Amino acid sequence: MKAMMIAAIALAAGTAGAHAGEWSLDSCISYAHAHNINVRLSEVNCLNAEYGVTEAKDRFLPSVAAGASQSFAFGRGLTADNTYANRNTQSFGVNVGLNMPIFQGLAGVRRLDYAKASLRAVLEQHEATKDDVTLNVIAQYLQVLYCKEMLAVAADQVQLSRTELARRRELLAAGKIPELDVLEAEAQLARDELTEVTADNDRVLALVAMARLLQLTDADSFDVRPLDTAERPLPSVDEVFAGALASNHGVRAAELNVKAAESNVSLARTGYMPTLSFSAGLGSNYYKVGGIPGDTFGRQMRDNFSKSLGFSLSIPIFDAFGTRNSIRRAKASQITAELQLDDARMQLYQNIRQAHSQATAARRKCASGEVAARSSRAALEAMQEKYNYGKANASEFEQAKSAWFRSRSELVQARYESILRTRIVEFYHSGR
Repeated sequence: MKAMMIAAIALAAGTAGAHAGEWSLDSCISYAHAHNINVRLSEVNCLNAEYGVTEAKDRFLPSVAAGASQSFAFGRGLTADNTYANRNTQSFGVNVGLNMPIFQGLAGVRRLDYAKASLRAVLEQHEATKDDVTLNVIAQYLQVLYCKEMLAVAADQVQLSRTELARRRELLAAGKIPELDVLEAEAQLARDELTEVTADNDRVLALVAMARLLQLTDADSFDVRPLDTAERPLPSVDEVFAGALASNHGVRAAELNVKAAESNVSLARTGYMPTLSFSAGLGSNYYKVGGIPGDTFGRQMRDNFSKSLGFSLSIPIFDAFGTRNSIRRAKASQITAELQLDDARMQLYQNIRQAHSQATAARRKCASGEVAARSSRAALEAMQEKYNYGKANASEFEQAKSAWFRSRSELVQARYESILRTRIVEFYHSGR
């Protein structure tokens, strides 16, 4: 985990000043994995889980403590003659103690097993968080490309309207068409220019959203590269689900949570087992009574020096059902983890089936959109010929041109919908 964080920091340093220019999809995903807030929070959870493993290992080590005390007493007190007298006394003591667990009822071993299982689950959840970020980056990346292509379609429409306006002005000057046709062309050009402005604004907003997803501070010169949009074969739902069960980090995290819950039940059962510990200590003290001469500090400390060794056995007999209740809570947590695993698998299958259905529908829509775009283009060319020969009016021509623009827009939308859904299916299938 530490090596992973060092690599993330190195990647951040290498890309911090590289916001300008076009980014590939892989570079966007890598940058998001290193900078996204959710991923970084997940890394902190991994560190905490690592500390939990270290803490469980440290519980096997002995504890050593040292202490010192100084006390003063004033007034009447009991003397060695069993009488009371007014005396001032002071005492000083030092001690060093060691306590080492010998047998903890397997609590230490099972606590370490539980900490390791929890760490594995947290690491898988970290990868699941990165998977969620990857899907978000792919979706937003394709949204940017879609907006850019829609801007290109709108720009083509503006250019076509300008050419048509110039042609009608020439026809008006030659007296072949009424002025109304020119006014309609000017109005259509204004509408197309507004559409282009809106499409450009959508492109900018999509780039800003992409930059925000990547946690970029400066998105003014940020852009993305085109993708290979070649259509690839779509695997079946069962094939995708089989691959996802083996590679999906969310499901694997849920499986490891079940194992961690089982370890927690075993840990709770250790409350019924006895524990044995060893202790050792060193100590000495100094005592002085006011008005009565005594040995020096150094002599008393040497004479009063003591050593101790001991063993302590604790056998649980009745703990007010504390262990029983801990086991019950651990088993309830295990049932919850098992239900969450079932839900994760079911949710994964539903997501795959939905993505597969959407990808299939988008491909069909894309194929229909290509036919519609070709047909509307042919209809526009035929309508332009009719308009040139006076067999159609300007309104009919503008309707044909709008139908062609609409069919192109629908085709672009269907194509990028197909790309997105196919990418999601492939991501579930391969886990990357």
